[in-house]
Amino acid sequence: MDFYDRTGKMALGSRLRRLSEQMTEQAAAIYDLYQVDLQPKWFPVFYSLSPTEARSITDIAREIGHTHPSVSQIVREMAAKGYITEKKGESDGRKNFILLSPAGEQTRQKMQAQLDDVTSAIEKAMKETHHDLWKAIAEWEFLLGEKSLLRRVQEEKKIRESSEVQIVDYTPADQPAFRRLNEEWITKHFRMEESDYKALDHPQEYILDKGGHIYMAVYKGETVGTCGLIPMEDGGFELAKMAVSPRAQGLGIGFLIGRACIEKARALGAPRVYLESNTALKPAINLYQKLGFRKAAGPPSPYERANIQMELIL
Repeated sequence: MDFYDRTGKMALGSRLRRLSEQMTEQAAAIYDLYQVDLQPKWFPVFYSLSPTEARSITDIAREIGHTHPSVSQIVREMAAKGYITEKKGESDGRKNFILLSPAGEQTRQKMQAQLDDVTSAIEKAMKETHHDLWKAIAEWEFLLGEKSLLRRVQEEKKIRESSEVQIVDYTPADQPAFRRLNEEWITKHFRMEESDYKALDHPQEYILDKGGHIYMAVYKGETVGTCGLIPMEDGGFELAKMAVSPRAQGLGIGFLIGRACIEKARALGAPRVYLESNTALKPAINLYQKLGFRKAAGPPSPYERANIQMELIL
């Protein structure tokens, strides 16, 4: 057990597999004890069958939580042993239905004493523990059904990597990165326009000197994102020139830098933050909605590509 103490919960799957192997090995010995010629892995399929009601492999797989190929393999092995009978469907001859053969039913009846003794032994063993393993397994099956372990690990990975992202103020030395990041996504989907060149080539004059603000996102020493706030006549700010490097997708940088801009606008007393985008950019629209923006009507846009306007009331 020292290995599992060292690795901790990271080895949960390995430890469960080790326990499963122990249980399977002992289950095989129990079948020998009762002189029942059955492989432990057959039990779920075997127990789901009856001698009178034929069932499809698909229905069995759904009931016991196995894959269709896995059940098909077990059915072939049980058929070779003479425990099941196969027949074609009455309405669909392409489907195979299976049921217990007389030999299978005889084995099932022979197993009844074994099932009673195993159930009793497990219940007594559980009374010797502080935790109810049966209920715990049911809880884990429910939790992983709601959200897979992969999804949970992906979320933790994103949280850890996002914590390494730094949101810093723009400096004149950031102008090449400011332009490169924006030009990269604009030219991928649209074309650069006159207003783009003005803001990207001269951010000091067209954004900062007018009372605006620009943030840069830095990850592991590399500038990977940017976003600006441009003052509006009504006292609000336009969220503009947001860009994230494709190499840094999945780190939540858009959300982090967008939130920084919103908090800056709020600190400056702005009544709202406004933006323009294009509905073809679904990830961007989803991000804006996550930040709290909602569709709004605004003045004609200077950008040909803009077909949606959104705002966040502060």
